[in-house]
Amino acid sequence: MSKVSIADVLELSVPERILLVEDIWDSIAAIPQAIPLTQAQREELDRRLEDYHAHPDEGTPWETIKSRIAE
Repeated sequence: MSKVSIADVLELSVPERILLVEDIWDSIAAIPQAIPLTQAQREELDRRLEDYHAHPDEGTPWETIKSRIAE
């Protein structure tokens, strides 16, 4: 794998850099077990999941939020 310098990245346009960041994030998200969670993070995720199950109709669907951002 060839290395890319920050100078190379800065030569990209802003939209190209955003796409690069998205690609990097997607590659990280594809292996969630590679990112260890602290006990506090696990507890917070458990709390949020419990709250979601207790109140499934609260909140706003992602597609609604996403469409607002894109406007």
